Amino acid sequence: MRIARISFAVGMLLGSASCSQASGSLPVNEKALRGFASDSELDAFFEKLADRERVERATTVDLAEAPAEAAEVAADAAAPDAESITNTQEAGVDEGGIVKRVGDYLVILRRGRIFTVRHGGDTLAPIDQINAFPPSAKDPSETWYDEMLVKGTQIIVIGYSYGEFGTEVNRFNLSDDGKLSFRDTRQLRSGDYYSSSNYASRLIGDELIMYTPIPVWGWGDWGNWRELMPAIRKPGRGGEEKPLVQPEDFLVAEPLRGGEYDLEVLHTVTRCDLAATDLDCTAKAIFGSWSHAFYVSRQAVYIWTGQARTGWSDDAKRTSGQLYRVPLDGGDPSALGVEGAPIDQFSFAEDAEGATLRVLLRDDGHGEGMWASEATSGDLRLAEVSLNGFGNGSADLPEQNYRKLPGVNGFRLHNRYVGDWLLYSGGAYGDEARNPFAFAVPLAGGDTQKISLPHGVTRFDKLGSDGVAIGPAGRGALGFSSISLGNQAKREDTYLLPSAGEGETRSQAFFYRADRNSEDGLSGTLGLPVSRKLSGRGAEFLGSSSAMFFLRRNNRKFAPAGELAARSETARKDKCIASCVDWYGNARPIFMEDRIFALMGYEIVEGVVANGKISEKRRISFAP
Repeated sequence: MRIARISFAVGMLLGSASCSQASGSLPVNEKALRGFASDSELDAFFEKLADRERVERATTVDLAEAPAEAAEVAADAAAPDAESITNTQEAGVDEGGIVKRVGDYLVILRRGRIFTVRHGGDTLAPIDQINAFPPSAKDPSETWYDEMLVKGTQIIVIGYSYGEFGTEVNRFNLSDDGKLSFRDTRQLRSGDYYSSSNYASRLIGDELIMYTPIPVWGWGDWGNWRELMPAIRKPGRGGEEKPLVQPEDFLVAEPLRGGEYDLEVLHTVTRCDLAATDLDCTAKAIFGSWSHAFYVSRQAVYIWTGQARTGWSDDAKRTSGQLYRVPLDGGDPSALGVEGAPIDQFSFAEDAEGATLRVLLRDDGHGEGMWASEATSGDLRLAEVSLNGFGNGSADLPEQNYRKLPGVNGFRLHNRYVGDWLLYSGGAYGDEARNPFAFAVPLAGGDTQKISLPHGVTRFDKLGSDGVAIGPAGRGALGFSSISLGNQAKREDTYLLPSAGEGETRSQAFFYRADRNSEDGLSGTLGLPVSRKLSGRGAEFLGSSSAMFFLRRNNRKFAPAGELAARSETARKDKCIASCVDWYGNARPIFMEDRIFALMGYEIVEGVVANGKISEKRRISFAP
């Protein structure tokens, strides 16, 4: 539950499928994953897993608790929208966030409510608000509403319900005058999808794409597995359910098909057509190990899972991890045996042609769920995966496809691809400034370059075709260093903001707008929430911004543009009844045409630029 998230974060920071009448087995396909030909064949596979569970429970620890223990160890196709206000990893792949633009309106998700604010016509005015949960919800406090997407005038809110053990998809309509109305709700069976860095939902064209894990260890009565499989239903006890998978949609890599390895999770990719009047969804469910990281390109969904084993003893037999590829063009899912673990979604990047996937790996990691991406260890390698190399999981990525990289000190690693380069840096939480350098890896080959910095790194992002490293410096300053990426990588310029720290850790908290007609986008303005209070370690994970800082870049030189400051936070007076922690932060810089805004809590402040400096033009509160 999210209460467990809070205690875990504090601990870390302080130290029926419808029957198929087919018989036999589906034929082996070397180029794709294989499902099951019938319910009876799937029954037999689950019985193998049940036998393993009975033996394991009789001889060792309760594996249902093992993922949490591992996490505690870790703690020691659509064209891009030119006016998007979300800092997404991939152009044309929108991510669930807390603020979106719909025509003349900003739509904001916060603390279990949706708000609309009109900005069109040189205005800034609150218009409407509505609960982010359905009117029929009996106990909305059991659900956390984290992510919002928009398609036309359709508002989609994604949440996780601990009361219903599932992902909740709520749809709302936005009228021409900015009014909100509830449309419908559907619930998907799933485990908790929460990640401290990634987002569970993506939007490509009319298609909503969601990744959700479903724990399958410890179900007990495996004969009733159909009651726990991916399905969609209307809310309410006893609501009619529609299975999202058939036996052939339960996919298993060939090395794991014999049932001798522990398979703890169904890694589920659900795709929903938002153009349909009634939400129309399909899914693929892949049996795999517990740890995972996922990435969505415009061509496919990728899921990287760790090693599978025959038990939790030191001498347990292990097999390779698996990299799964679920194409978005309707092709068959496939897999490849792999080693190591990605840090988070930013460890992945498809090349421009969509023919090669690169993944930054560390030897020891636990995926990206429940703060796991905050702590990794071991050597670093860059995997280069040809899409032609995927198959049914029997083959492993050849050793020569792993490129050894210089190691880093510390368990906390940040990484980002910028053009033809990979940037990464490491450090220990709170001590990043002790490792003031970054590495730049030319993807086409050549030596990795070490770049000295006058500050640590807690964030990488893009400044047009260049990169930027942001992180703590000495004497309580926050450093910004631009990194030019031409034939060589080098630090171009640095600005140190005194008495400040990052107010948010989420990738969407940063935004860079390039100037019109700027070559390669190298001149422009960046915005980042900052905290002037520095009131405690870990506050930035839940949003602790006291101001929005803006930094200009002209001819590769930085100059401060000013801040838009927050006033009073009214969260304690908002009578919140659902999703009352800002897991995804509460502040965003917003650039729209020639206007600049700062969203901070329940305030929106508009800035005006004169002589290169930003000052306050107006502010509003949309607090309930």
